[in-house]
Order: sequence, then structure tokens, then C-alpha cells
Amino acid sequence: MSVLPLEDSADVPPFEQLRRQIASRASSGDLPPGTRLPTVRALAEQLGLANNTVAKTYRALEGDGVIVTEGRRGTFVASGSRAASEDAARAASTYAGRARRLGLGLAEAQRLLAERWEVR
Repeated sequence: MSVLPLEDSADVPPFEQLRRQIASRASSGDLPPGTRLPTVRALAEQLGLANNTVAKTYRALEGDGVIVTEGRRGTFVASGSRAASEDAARAASTYAGRARRLGLGLAEAQRLLAERWEVR
């Protein structure tokens, strides 16, 4: 599995860039379930990151159900990664329905989502 280079000048920290990239690729099927990810050390070296940065990314992805670590066997894209995408689609439908009932237009609903997107 290859990882695309991260942007040094981006406002988004490397941890979040890597997390988003892997989650997005797993959700789209670009990284199919069962794909083995590089070890923390190997990926950190490849990207020029600290081991702890990659380990933090893997922990977050595992917490979200995107990847699974199987001890010494390694870390793999979880079989439920597409389920995460479907779950997000259901949440989006719920939000869209609620926003419409509150009388918000699409632009206002998107603005509110965008404001909260960067909140951690």
C-alpha cells in the first residue's frame, strides 16, 4: 500500500492529513478491506514523520472502525469501512431533514457544517 505525500505547508496537521487520506481511500474502495497497511515505523519513515504521529493516526482510525490491528500479523483495512460511509450517509440524511424542518436553505446548512468541521 502506498500513501500519497502529505502537504508540508497545509494548515491541517500531518496526523489529520494522514487520517483523512486513509479513511477516504478505505471508504471509496481504493484501499479494499483486508489491505495491509505499513508498520508504524515504516510509514513514519516513508513520510518523514515521527513514529508517534503515525501511531496516533492508526489509533484514531482503529477507534473509528476504519482499520484493525491484529497483533504481530499487522494492521489492515477493516471489512466494515464501507459501513462507515453508509453510516455517514444516514447521518447526512438526518441532518438535511432536520435543517429543512428548521427552515434552513442548503447554503446555510453547509455553512453551519463547515464551521463545525474543523472543531475537534
